[in-house]
Amino acid sequence: MVRLHPINGFVAETGSALVIIVASMFGIPVSTTHCVSAGIMGVGAAKRSSAIRWTVVERMVWAWVLTLPITALLAWPIARALK
Repeated sequence: MVRLHPINGFVAETGSALVIIVASMFGIPVSTTHCVSAGIMGVGAAKRSSAIRWTVVERMVWAWVLTLPITALLAWPIARALK
């Protein structure tokens, strides 16, 4: 997604960990994968926007968006068959 130096990776992980901890304190469910990916993209964007491989980001977003409907479509007939 973006080439990082060790300090950039540390900042991305620390930022995402803080988001996860604060969300947990408020009882808000968050995806750790989404938080870490967003942290990495944020660090890359702080360098420069062109440092981010946007095609990789686009594929990730499509995978996140399509996961719920596809799993629902797969689970529905399985649940019906098991009744």
